[in-house]
Amino acid sequence: MLEDPTLGEWFLTAEERGNPDTALDARHPDGLAWTTGNLVRPLVHGRAYFSRLLEIVETLGENDLLLFTDWRGDLDQRLDGAGSEVGRVLGRAAARGAVVRGLMWRSHLELMSFSSRPNRRLAEELNTAGAQVVLDHRVHRNGSHHQKLVIARRAAAPEDTAGDTAGDAVAFAGGIDLCYSRRDDAAHAGDPQSQPIADTYGAAPPWHDIQAEVRGPAVGDLEVTFRERWDDPSALDNPNPIRQIFYRIRPVETNPDGLPPQAPDPAPVGPHAVQILRTYPRRRPHYPFARKGERSIARAYRKVLRRARRLIYLEDQYMWSTEVARLFADALRREPELHLVIVVPRFPTQGGRFSLPPNLVGREKALEICRAAGGDRVAVYDVENHAGTPVYVHSKAVTIDDVWASIGSDNLNRRSWSHDSELAVATIDTTLDPREPHDPGGLGDGARVFARDLRLELWREHLDWDGDDDELIDPEAGFKAFRRRADELDAWHRGGQAGPRPPGRIRPHQPQRLGRLTRGWSAPLYHAIYDPDGRPRRMRRDNAW
Repeated sequence: MLEDPTLGEWFLTAEERGNPDTALDARHPDGLAWTTGNLVRPLVHGRAYFSRLLEIVETLGENDLLLFTDWRGDLDQRLDGAGSEVGRVLGRAAARGAVVRGLMWRSHLELMSFSSRPNRRLAEELNTAGAQVVLDHRVHRNGSHHQKLVIARRAAAPEDTAGDTAGDAVAFAGGIDLCYSRRDDAAHAGDPQSQPIADTYGAAPPWHDIQAEVRGPAVGDLEVTFRERWDDPSALDNPNPIRQIFYRIRPVETNPDGLPPQAPDPAPVGPHAVQILRTYPRRRPHYPFARKGERSIARAYRKVLRRARRLIYLEDQYMWSTEVARLFADALRREPELHLVIVVPRFPTQGGRFSLPPNLVGREKALEICRAAGGDRVAVYDVENHAGTPVYVHSKAVTIDDVWASIGSDNLNRRSWSHDSELAVATIDTTLDPREPHDPGGLGDGARVFARDLRLELWREHLDWDGDDDELIDPEAGFKAFRRRADELDAWHRGGQAGPRPPGRIRPHQPQRLGRLTRGWSAPLYHAIYDPDGRPRRMRRDNAW
């Protein structure tokens, strides 16, 4: 019997996940598709995550386990100061005898603004240091491995863990890659080690992002996610003859060792129930752990949005795709008191004449759909720092009615819901929040501490809020406070910045409108390249996930 019957109303069942090939749910002795007894901590900004990751990895030694997946990794990206470069830190762990295994996306070519060279350099350096890191391109056509995951498990728990903040197992999952531009903080001055993006973001683009630190039994589920990919017997790359010749000249690990047996799941450590959600496309050769793909991220949103009543808050890099927008629009039409707050980047990462329009066309249509459904109950914002430089919003975080929260690598688009590999940590705190309103959704679920605190932490930063939280906690009052701060800052800019700068960092998002001709040529590129649909044809026809 469930200790908290609310969990089954929000989380997917194993059947609802729709992937009978995975061991993820079958491994649970209670038959549930989630775990309880976890402790999840949101690490807002790359600097907080990198500092914590450095602290953990530097404690690993003989036979300890360090597993990671990444979309991009930069060898010399510093986690903190000198000597904390990613390659050095992970390499030192391998030199101390830790079992270091990594799955880096092989990536498309640098000429296409991707990261094949840095990913390869990181793999080569770590393999020389004694790790095993492979370049994994077992993806859908034009796809990527987008999961960002690090797992650290000690071979044996220390005899005395007093004062030890790591315990014997910890995992990190979310939106933050081990690469340039990510080591920013709440001041949003940017990372000195930066990747160039659109000129409007400056030489060191301010970067807003989130990673979840997970402890407890859910670490075992995240480890299974890594192991399923690692143990996939299919070739790591496509049989491209030119690439095979290059690999003979510059050898790359293609036959990695097996992993040691998985240890029992960590003991319960906290009040958080966690469901691990993923996306895998249906591809050939099939993933043995997802022969028809997995779309549990999309299925989870489909389920939780039916339960939304008062407030959806989301931060997303894209928020595009009409299929995604219609799920939010359906919720807004169904629930007349439901409010939707969306935080997105002011500009896409790419600003070229031919690359910018396909980045705009999807969001333009998605926001139109949401606004048509919710009217003034829908508010869309972007972020700037106190110097007025736009902040690139890379975070992928959602809270619904202060009950369900998700932090992951997945964006709100077709690509993340069907085409690339993705990973999300959905969390429901079993601790009821004592602050009013106790049950904003009115369904008897009760507001939960984790989701509410995550939303408030993000709102305090965006609003420069240093007062009482009561106004922000109430869904409608908080919605109005958000809009008030954004309008005041926008009016200050439009008035020539006369007088003191109002508090807050958010402004109403004004999407660039595309002309009919531009939309005509950019829409096919958007659908085919930027936001492809990885669902089987029948699912697309039935608009199913």
